[in-house]
Amino acid sequence: MKLTEFLEKWGHTVFEGPLARSASLESPAELAEIRFAILAEVRRNSYRAGARQVFPFDLVRVSMRGVEEVRAAVFRSGFFRQYLEHEIQGHLRAENVRFPEQLRVAIDVEVGLPLPNEPWMTVLVGSQEQPAGADHTPRLRVQRGTANAQELWIDKPRVFLGREVEVYRNGGIHRRNDLAFLDENSVSREHAHIEYDRKTGECRLFNDRWYERGTDCGTRMVRDGVSIEVHRDTRGTKLEEGDEIHLGDAILVFTR
Repeated sequence: MKLTEFLEKWGHTVFEGPLARSASLESPAELAEIRFAILAEVRRNSYRAGARQVFPFDLVRVSMRGVEEVRAAVFRSGFFRQYLEHEIQGHLRAENVRFPEQLRVAIDVEVGLPLPNEPWMTVLVGSQEQPAGADHTPRLRVQRGTANAQELWIDKPRVFLGREVEVYRNGGIHRRNDLAFLDENSVSREHAHIEYDRKTGECRLFNDRWYERGTDCGTRMVRDGVSIEVHRDTRGTKLEEGDEIHLGDAILVFTR
């Protein structure tokens, strides 16, 4: 069965009939390969938080290179994107994995021949881009360390930074970190947070770690080449353009 025929039949099955019938469609080998690669990346980026597995990302980006012109339109079609979203979400539900309700798939297609030794398909997970019109919204960019997103837009009064996405205490969720360094032990579970005043545009960094007086506080900024410790207090430290934020060994850059 050709890919176009499969997607057309799949669309009719999903939108006009019982969802269970879609499982009876035998997908083309090429589509099965794409599906396998995507689900493998989703599983690799899922982790246990409390009693359940969690997939914290709301964007799966699929990039394909060396696609024939006549087939590019199929991969760019809404049906193809919806099929992948349906498969990812169905897989996560079947495995009882928690995931963002707004989980979406983005597809990049390049027509022509791929470069030598370059894979024809790559799959990355991350966060959806900030909507247009928010050019001056403050944001954090990860400079060192591996986090659940490469960039974090600060578009709400308070954003939390730490090692885990969800922090549990006494059997219940205590805090959700917007930016989480999942494999970085030098970052505390509840490491820091930033408060954003939308009226003034001011952002202030607060150290949330518990540490003994006289020891390394674990949170610092580098501004104009000068390192500044950010101690735990009630006022926080005002952030300025280009400030480096050091959370243990992880480094973020604050920009607008």
